[in-house]
Amino acid sequence: MKLASLSALVLAAGKQHISAFSTHTIPKAVTRSFVSTAMASSDFDETRGGTYSIADQVARFAKAKEENNARYLDIESVYDGGDLSGKRVLVTGGNRGLGLAIVKELVAIGATAIVVCRSSSPELEKLVGKWNVYSGVDVTDDEAVRNVAKRVKGDGGALDVVINNAGYFYGPQELVKEDSLNFDEQLKQINICALGPLRVNNALVQSKALAAGAKLVTITSQAGSVEWRTTQNKGVGGDYGHHMSRAACNMAAVLFSEEVKDMGYSVLLLHPGFNKTEMTKKYEHIWEIEGAVDPSMGAKRVLYEVIKNGMDQTGMFINCEDGLRIPW
Repeated sequence: MKLASLSALVLAAGKQHISAFSTHTIPKAVTRSFVSTAMASSDFDETRGGTYSIADQVARFAKAKEENNARYLDIESVYDGGDLSGKRVLVTGGNRGLGLAIVKELVAIGATAIVVCRSSSPELEKLVGKWNVYSGVDVTDDEAVRNVAKRVKGDGGALDVVINNAGYFYGPQELVKEDSLNFDEQLKQINICALGPLRVNNALVQSKALAAGAKLVTITSQAGSVEWRTTQNKGVGGDYGHHMSRAACNMAAVLFSEEVKDMGYSVLLLHPGFNKTEMTKKYEHIWEIEGAVDPSMGAKRVLYEVIKNGMDQTGMFINCEDGLRIPW
């Protein structure tokens, strides 16, 4: 990397910085020596002394470019989806955004994609076949989730992989200082993002809809790391519902991973990275600074981790950008 380019990135790291899914400010005192240190070690993490992925999104992306990290910058250089060919993979919320991109990639590599969603579309039904789309299902509806789990098993057999992707992000910033907390929206996010995956996983276990050695994946967010809040939300806080819902999601998944370990099911928590979707469009002014990618690339990042990880990684919280763990 040219010195001028590196200097620009260093200066950018000190400016106002908004994470992929939360509003926060990096202190202006971010120094050249700090960023240099961050880029000096492949596993540097300012909150853990160098053991996990980097909390500072700008520094994380800058380090990847400095090291010419192909895994981070060009997932297609390492990705091969062949291991999922012929597998039955269920994706919740697979009708739009990252979920739809994952479904498209599954079809491209020869997997059977089953989509559970609230609303379908001609595009989706043409893509996977009308019989593989289960619409009208809200992951907050206990009865609907249980019914669809039974139908999926009865219609086509056991599932090899489940990707809990359905989520919800309340847009307005929530701050105590501005008296802008929305408790109803906070509960809605927790119901969808934390209890939703647990409902789906529970229903699939009860319906015996999982194949031997099934992988149960939840698309969560780095927002669920309590430890990273002091970097990504330093001096600002805010977005209570979003962060609480993801932290609760992560807790549920870890507990679930311990419970079903003896059943042979692995459980994986994935932060998909920063993707250029409608959900993150309000942050498009920082897409390039923070290394946001097209959802088609984000989908490959997710599936790469799904294929790569199994029982040895059950219960782990992994950043799909660099493949490193995120601390709790």
